[in-house]
Amino acid sequence: MNETFSAVPLLSPFIEFGFMRRALAGCLALSLGATPVGVFLMLRRMSLAGDAMSHAILPGAAIGYLIAGLSLPAMTLGGLVAGLAVAVLAGGVARNTVIKEDTSLATFYLLSLSAGVLIISLRGSSVDLLHVLFGSVLALDDSALFLLAGFASLSIVALALGLRLFVLEGCDPAFLARISRLGPVAHYGFMVLLVLNLVAGFHALGTLMAVGIMILPAAAARLWVCNIGPLLVIAVGVAFAGSLAGLLLSYYINLPAGPAIVLTLGAIYLLSLAIGPLGPLASRWRSGWHFER
Repeated sequence: MNETFSAVPLLSPFIEFGFMRRALAGCLALSLGATPVGVFLMLRRMSLAGDAMSHAILPGAAIGYLIAGLSLPAMTLGGLVAGLAVAVLAGGVARNTVIKEDTSLATFYLLSLSAGVLIISLRGSSVDLLHVLFGSVLALDDSALFLLAGFASLSIVALALGLRLFVLEGCDPAFLARISRLGPVAHYGFMVLLVLNLVAGFHALGTLMAVGIMILPAAAARLWVCNIGPLLVIAVGVAFAGSLAGLLLSYYINLPAGPAIVLTLGAIYLLSLAIGPLGPLASRWRSGWHFER
């Protein structure tokens, strides 16, 4: 056993402590399920909509908390109902009024966030509010891991089956509308996947941090490749590597795990901006090339 620890001293927290292994497993599930959804959010130019939807689940989760306490099924069901309701309402407003979808989501986001914080504040404590907003990835139990793994598996299967449809709906919805009637199915199906993964991320990282593991790896990967296949693979790799590094930072430097993970992912994004082949510095350097004949 000592030989094992000496061979990988940096990773010893994952060998010694079960809570660290469960946290890493939860982050792996989120990397496989939520991060690909973030890639499609980026393609649809809806990254900020992901942030809005992450708060849309808050009142439902808060009501579940009031009814059953920190109950995984109650808060999950409440978050799913609230998130899907906001997605349908925002989409309906955007399709039937002059209000655009980003504005519609922003209005419901503000209402949902305010309602959720108010509900928790009336009946809970500041500790409960921090738990909901920032999560507790180091406190994941087996039931939470099964939930994360189930949502990740569902997302992988759905994205694999509808890959071309989601790509077309994200990049050129007008073209998809001309060749198929499946545009609304792709749109609302994607919103369902978004809500599922935000609810999963909510249990691990909280509402304020859940969208970070979706958007930051996708944005970092986009600075390296253009094609959708490599983009998905690199984004998932970045998400898991950043989660691993963030958990190690939280252990060795005594930092909150959720913010440490998101800040690590942000550091990878900033590094990609600096050295990525599609980043601003590399692009400017290439524009200065000249050739002689």
